Amino acid sequence: MNQEKIITAAIVFVKEALKDAEGGHDWFHIERVFKNSILISKEEKVDVFVVSLAALLHDIADPKFHNGDETVGPKVATKFLKKQEVSKEIIAHVVNIINHISFKNSFEKGTKKFTSKELEVVQDADRLDAIGAIGIARCFNYGGFKNRALYDPEIIPNLEMTKTEYKKSNAPTINHFYEKLLLLKDKMNTVSGKKIATQRHEFMESYLKQFYDEWNGFK
Repeated sequence: MNQEKIITAAIVFVKEALKDAEGGHDWFHIERVFKNSILISKEEKVDVFVVSLAALLHDIADPKFHNGDETVGPKVATKFLKKQEVSKEIIAHVVNIINHISFKNSFEKGTKKFTSKELEVVQDADRLDAIGAIGIARCFNYGGFKNRALYDPEIIPNLEMTKTEYKKSNAPTINHFYEKLLLLKDKMNTVSGKKIATQRHEFMESYLKQFYDEWNGFK
């Protein structure tokens, strides 16, 4: 099994699969997550091959673009990896990461979770791309894609949502900062992830202050 060739094949496969994807979940998102996963891996004892494949395939079929179906991505990833003759153990690990990486899974309380250092690395890399300057851009891009309001002072962020409510939410984009983005700093798994997240979190807080000042006519 030539790992380098498989990773190269995965890159080609994902680029083609996501060539028409929404701007916040396209190949460039995958590329950033992949690069950050490799960066974080340098400080962690992980299987970099598993990390690489999981980072590249984690959004190959995001449920939000497949009527909420969370089985599509794992099936597509499994089919691709089998074609590359990747071992059953690695396929199982990668698919488990895809199944457990999403923030929305944090709404499920008391259920047994899959854990691995590789999941922690890829999850941190994915969450880092949801915060900071690019995270803000992705957030508003998706809000526009879904034709959501930028902000409505009368619609308060829901901090007690269930997973189902979260998936169905059509709240203004600014609410998403409070319902997800500002929560991610404290959910990071790795030392490297926490360090990067802290700076990006502070940038988002500064952005929100400026946003409200402009909204209210102060600046």
